[in-house]
Order: sequence, then structure tokens, then C-alpha cells
Amino acid sequence: MNVNRPFASLSPDSGSGSTPRAGGVPGDTGHARTDCASAEPELLYEPDPDSVRRARVQDYLRWLREERGLDFGSWDELRRWSVDALEDFWESIWQYFGVRAHSPYDAVLVERTMPGAVWFPGATLNYAEHCFGRPEDADTTAVVAVSQTRPTVELTFAELAEQVRRVRAGLQRLGVGRGDRVAGYLPNCPEALVSFLATASLGAIWASCAPEFGAHSVIERFEQIGPKVLLAVAGYTYGEKEIDKRADVAEIREALGTVAHVVHVPYGPLTIEDSTPWEDLTCDAQAPLEFEPVPFDHPLYILFSSGTTGRPKPIVHGHGGILVEHLKNHGFHWDLGPGDRLLWFTTTAWMMWNSLVSALLVRSGVVMIDGNPLYPDLRYQWRLAEETGATLMGASPGYLMACRKDGVRPAEEFDLSRLRQLSVVGSPFHAEGFRWVAEQFGDRVLLNVGSGGTDVCTGLVQASPLTPVWAGEMSGASLGVDVHALDPDGKAVVGELGELVITSPMPSMPLGFWGDEDGARFRAAYFEMYDGLFRFGDWCRFSPVGSCVITGRSDATLNRGGVRLGTAEFYRVLQDVPEIADSVIVHLEDPDAGKGELILFVVPAAGRTVDDSLRARLAAEIRGSLSPRHVPDIIVPVSAVPYSRTGKKLEVPVKRILQGAAPHDAASPGALTDPSALDAYAEFARRHKGSGR
Repeated sequence: MNVNRPFASLSPDSGSGSTPRAGGVPGDTGHARTDCASAEPELLYEPDPDSVRRARVQDYLRWLREERGLDFGSWDELRRWSVDALEDFWESIWQYFGVRAHSPYDAVLVERTMPGAVWFPGATLNYAEHCFGRPEDADTTAVVAVSQTRPTVELTFAELAEQVRRVRAGLQRLGVGRGDRVAGYLPNCPEALVSFLATASLGAIWASCAPEFGAHSVIERFEQIGPKVLLAVAGYTYGEKEIDKRADVAEIREALGTVAHVVHVPYGPLTIEDSTPWEDLTCDAQAPLEFEPVPFDHPLYILFSSGTTGRPKPIVHGHGGILVEHLKNHGFHWDLGPGDRLLWFTTTAWMMWNSLVSALLVRSGVVMIDGNPLYPDLRYQWRLAEETGATLMGASPGYLMACRKDGVRPAEEFDLSRLRQLSVVGSPFHAEGFRWVAEQFGDRVLLNVGSGGTDVCTGLVQASPLTPVWAGEMSGASLGVDVHALDPDGKAVVGELGELVITSPMPSMPLGFWGDEDGARFRAAYFEMYDGLFRFGDWCRFSPVGSCVITGRSDATLNRGGVRLGTAEFYRVLQDVPEIADSVIVHLEDPDAGKGELILFVVPAAGRTVDDSLRARLAAEIRGSLSPRHVPDIIVPVSAVPYSRTGKKLEVPVKRILQGAAPHDAASPGALTDPSALDAYAEFARRHKGSGR
């Protein structure tokens, strides 16, 4: 799957530099390949020599040579070793980063089985203990919290530790101990971070939902785990809009019979009646900051699936698995360390919040952003990156494409001289977006487009400071991740679409689903299709050089007359059509194995209409860029495309509605940014059925 690229070719002395871009970016044809069984992707640029020299993974490579006698000549050799010698690799992560254990491990991995792999048995540790830096970091900024509800808050590592110490003591007074669940109905603010670390320090288990979630969605999640304490805000500001959440908090409180205490976190002028004030939780000035030693696989937090295709799954992650995975990911792929600062807009309901927090593990600061990410304008996030001195900025494909369309020139308009990496996740990012980023920043800033998810709380495929960047493609599999595209027979395929499957255990794989005592739900979710292999649920293609394209969720993949098509291919073609603001495509299969019906829904741009002329032009564009098989049977105008709260386009709920499901059964309303967006599809389904088609 991989072509070896020697480190020498990426070194400062190689003279390779970046791929020349005379008059723009070479190969910019405006069309993605769809017949790529043997073709290599278009190389956009090689790593900048200065970036290669200072990459933090270089010190790890030196350590491997000096401490283990291992010398790798290429990134691909290192990655291959990381999955072939799985136990040796993860033990090296433990030792290189100096994981602090209260008792030693008896083995690294008992057996390479899935599900049920047991990592580092015998070891006891605590994730939170690793989040406060070293003594020399005490006065270094750990948190910069930017909010539209209140002024910016900054905390040093020492101040963060002091707040965690106090909240830890407060939670103990409320009766929280090892194994109890603590839930946060909180924005992305320092109190959420402090409460999480305090909970983890006790060996209790954290879960959180963002306050933009309605009461029903929160109850749907938290009632599955039975929290003892609920921390909540009474309201917040979103842009210029004041949001009152008191009624939702009251409804949640009434529905959760296990909640013994509601703690009001002050955030704006409103208060929660009959609650424990945050000040009472933090008043202890005596109790020391201690860390409960727990087994490697002791639950750290529960993350919830989106709830867009059924009841949200309560995914349990462990202290040790998250610790070693995020040390590896943040240190080697995200290139973070002391003095760095991570800025990534997220809410507390998304696994990116948990990843943001883990920058503290490698002694980096974090920028916490709460509010409307597009207020007062599209440049807000770039402005924050400049003001906070971000060295890594995370962004969604939609945000970057909106900046491209609006003519934003971030490198020219803002001082982003500290920025070394721009990470992009959340949905497919097309080649035109890659080229736009390269035009803005050159090869000085690594474009790290990746894909992973809540299930493993990390990236499965992504770049690193030592990997090239190919237009429209993720640079390759992450270290320690044995991931492949498999056909229906379980055979690994290259150059063609297949199921994204993890074929060897990872420490950060879920411990299971909360309440799934016999593991039946867990096994059905991941291990039913390929026995003993972790099916992730994405449809992907690996190229001969190891790069990867994710074309969408495999349950949304279009099977047109026996040929599978990725939905992302359609969106790439349509994204630059000026008359179209957005689109979603679904395929209704023919039970008699015919070609079925391919339906394209489009949101017209402001002031535009979808008439027969535009339909014909869209069909011609799709036929020319993709193939005649891709041409939709129907093109339907709608007012909006449904998105999850984490920015994912929701093809599956639309398909379920067209198959007869009610909107509230197809997707939990609280999981959508705009639940009313599904109404148009329900109306179309009613009319379409009535027409006899």
C-alpha cells in the first residue's frame, strides 16, 4: 500500500523543497479522478525543510536509535513498524513520553484480539495527572478561553491545577467517588475543563453535552449513564443573541432521577434555582490535589455518537488508552509540545473537545472558543489565531471553502507567523480546498487533513510533519493504526473503494458501550461485518502511495447498478456552481436489483431558482466530471440541507425519510443544527410516493 519515501528526501539537505507552483498549482484541472485503480495522486508539496528539521517526531526517532537501536529510513518504515511490532511501538510511546504509573504493567498487550484486547494489564495510572505540565511550566499559559458571554480568561498551568484541586474537593463533598458519573451541560469554557480533570482525578467518569442541545437530546444521552452530579449553565450568548437555558435544565433535572446535586456554573447574568453554587464547589483551601490510581482500562469518559441514525451510543473510553493515543497523536502528527498553542473551534459534545484538552498532555496551551464561530464575520477564527498565537489551528472543510469563496486571504490579512499546521476534519475536503490552502500558506504550514471519530477519539488517517501532501487526499494511516480498505469478501484493496477497517487493536478503541452488559450492542456495531476486525463505517480508497480519500459513510454510499459511488464526488463537482449553495444526494435501491433511483437535492443560492435549464446544466456537469452513471434521476430544490451539530451532512436520515420514516424517527431533532431542515424531505417523500414513482 505504501511507497517508501526516505527521510533524506525530506531533509533540509536534500534540496527537494516544495513542488514549484508556477502560475498556481500544477495539475489544477478542476476535476477529481474517479478511475484511480492504478494512478498515483497529484503531489501538492513535500514538507518544508525547516518543518522537517524541527518536527517533534525527530526527537522520538533519535530516542529510538539511541535507546532501542532502531533506525528508520523513511516515515513509511516507521509506520509499518508501528503496526507490525504493535507491542514494541506502544511500549516505546509509554517510555518516551514518561507515562507516570502507580504500579507497573505486566505486559503491553495480552493478545491481539478484537473485541477484548487487554492493554498494559497490571498498570495503574490517572489521565488527569499528566495534564499539568512540569514544575518549569507553572507560570506558562495553559488555557486561553475566548467567549461571547464574558471577557477572555487565561490560566497558567499552576492556576489550572489550583482550580482542579478545589473542584476535586468540592465533588468529594458532594459524594463523588471512583466509578460515579459526573455530567456537564456546559459550553467550551474553563469550568468544563476544570470539572472534567477534577472528575478524572477521582476515578469518576465524565460526560458532557453542549448547552445548544435541547432537553430531549440531553436526557436521551445522560439517562443512559445515570450521573450523580450535573453541572450546568443557566444561559449563554451566541453572537449577539442571549440564550436562556433554565427551562431545559429544569426538564433535564426532573428526568434524571440519579442526579443528587445540580451545580450552577456562573456564565452570564442568569442563575439556576435550588442549585449548588460554583463558589461553594471551589471554596476548599486545604485538600491536596491527588490522583486516584486506576487500571489502564478504567473508564475516563463517555462520548456519545451523534444520534443521527438512532439512539446515541454511549461509547466508553479508558484512562490509559486515551493517554497513550493522544500523546502519540498530539506529539507526532499534530507536532505539539511546550510553547505551542492549539486553537480548534469545538463544543463539549464533540470528541474534538476531548482532543483539544489533551494538548495539555504534551505541555501545550489550548484556546477554548465559545459562541458563534462566524461572528462578527467570516474572519473571526483567523483573527483569534493571530491574537492567541496559535501554532496549530483546526478548521472544518465547510469553513475553509466559505473563506475561499468569499475571497479571504488569511496569510496576507493576519499575522499567522506562528502557525505551523492547519488541521481539517469533519467531512470530505476536496482538491480545490487543498490548492486554496497551499496558495495561501505555501508549504510552510502543513495541511493535515484527517479522518477518525468518536469511536476511537483520534485520527485514523492523517498527515505528519514528515509526510507529503497530495491534492484532495489524506496523507496516510496514522502511526499505530493498522487500517485498510476491504472489499465485501474481506480482501484489502488499493485504488478502489472499500470499507474502512482497523485490522489490529488500538489502545483507544472503546471499552464498550455503557450499560451493554453482554457486549452484544458493541459487537453488532463494529464486528458483525468482518469477524474479529473493527469496521469503522466509512467508505474509503487508498492510493498506491498510501494516501487516502474518505468518500462518506458506508451506509450512505450509493450502489448504482452494482457500482458503488461515494457521495463526496458529487459535492466536489457542485461546490463551485454559483447557482447552488448546498446539496445532498441519496440513492433508493431497487429491490429487484435494478439501478434504483438517484435523487439530488439542491439549495439554490440567494436570488437563484432551479429550473429545467439549470437541471440540464447540472446533469451535464456531473456526466462530464464523473460519469453517465452518476447523473441523478431527479434534481429537487429544497430550502436547507440537514447537518449534525458537528457539521456532518446527513444523507442517511434523508434516505430513511424517503423510505417512509418520520423525521423524528430518522434523526433525533436535538442532534441537528436545524431540525426543521428535514421537513422539506418529508414533504417530498409524501408527494413522490403519491406520484407513483
